[in-house]
Amino acid sequence: MNNLLAMVIMTVFVVLAVVHAYWAFGGRIMWLAVVPEVRGRPTFTPSALATFGVAIALFACAGLIAATAGVLAVPVSPSVLTWLTFALALVLLLRAVGDFRLVGFFKRVRGTTFARLDTVIYSPLCLTLSLGVFIVTLRHHA
Repeated sequence: MNNLLAMVIMTVFVVLAVVHAYWAFGGRIMWLAVVPEVRGRPTFTPSALATFGVAIALFACAGLIAATAGVLAVPVSPSVLTWLTFALALVLLLRAVGDFRLVGFFKRVRGTTFARLDTVIYSPLCLTLSLGVFIVTLRHHA
């Protein structure tokens, strides 16, 4: 039961990684709904390489949680794992707060498909993951 939260978080990261890999290899379902827009135009067009990089980073996040929870053995000291997972929790929290313009709870650009999804799904997910990662870190820290 102690690792249930870690397993849920790992699963979320793996699912997100698989979705990003799908996009990197040409999948287009929900593609435009994940890019911030201004005046009906995407603010950037992610390259396949960058999207694949995000997928790798998300898989690494799942691995970090697995290692921190003791599910995966890695040749890294527990104190380093603790600092890395605290850093991950902070990054997720900062993503939820946002840049005060296009993403996060405090964004100014609203009314677009991305902005609505960010308010209802993306930012709450980041906040929830941040809290979950923080709890996993506290339960398993060195």
